[in-house]
Amino acid sequence: MEKIEHKMVAVNGLNMHIAELGQGPTILFIHGFPELWYSWRHQMVYLAECGYRAVAPDLRGYGDTTGAPLNDPSKFSILHLVGDVVALLEAIAPNEDKVFVVAHDWGALIAWQLCLFRPDKVKALVNLSVHFSRRNPKMNTVEGLKAIYGEDHYISRFQVPGEIEAEFAPIGAKFVLKKILTYRDPAPFYFPEGKGLEAIPDAPVALSSWLSEEELDYYASKFEQTGFIGALNYYRALPINWELTAPWTGAQVKVPTKFIVGEFDLVYHIPGAKEYIHNGGFKKDVPLLEEVVVLEGAAHFVNQERPHEISKHIYDFIQKF
Repeated sequence: MEKIEHKMVAVNGLNMHIAELGQGPTILFIHGFPELWYSWRHQMVYLAECGYRAVAPDLRGYGDTTGAPLNDPSKFSILHLVGDVVALLEAIAPNEDKVFVVAHDWGALIAWQLCLFRPDKVKALVNLSVHFSRRNPKMNTVEGLKAIYGEDHYISRFQVPGEIEAEFAPIGAKFVLKKILTYRDPAPFYFPEGKGLEAIPDAPVALSSWLSEEELDYYASKFEQTGFIGALNYYRALPINWELTAPWTGAQVKVPTKFIVGEFDLVYHIPGAKEYIHNGGFKKDVPLLEEVVVLEGAAHFVNQERPHEISKHIYDFIQKF
């Protein structure tokens, strides 16, 4: 890890922190919630040793990246997030027409939209955990999830500014992060009002062994500095994303793609997800989808839980291009 270089880059009105390692074709790693560039530490080392340049930013509102107006969730729209990525690529890889993109969770959502908006920027995509989702022209994402899961579902609970932050504050960033990062139940993620994270059982020690105390402390130190507001704003911008993406209703992702998901990932267990992924819907929306991998026994944070396996899956795919 000590070989990884850190720098700040002026990007789309932000001062963006990036971690970088290696020489060769660029791979951009995009993290999810509630994570950081650090989520890709294992893959960065592996791919750099394979002859690639691995770059992983802290996204808007996260970690050491500064400049985002935290009190305005509308500044966390998908157009802002994809705009950050495009500007970052212009800054760090001006001589590469296209780069490889590897993304997880919210990062995967951003990567899908990047490939819709700017397919000219992406050589090939490896997305983890979150499959492509067709825009429903009749109902926005938050209302759709509320209809399925009710008011206690985490996305519904994240909508009101200040509300979930007030519940997180007394228990501290480290406890919040441990609960979320070690969550292995394929059932939906609920934060009942007044009970919050206390309602979520602790992961068995053996099942969360991939996250050491030292690694958890790194995450906690950054979220103690920033709070969770930036990360939560991604969810608060979901209704505006639905409005802004109307022009891409029915559009296909036309980038060579590999998709990897854990057997116990809660996203994989959303009603209809497995059918969509395996029965032709996914391939229809992403015609250049080449491979779907379901990792047996793995949960949501597959890139950290199964670092070597994921690194090898990435390499095996991108080395074909």
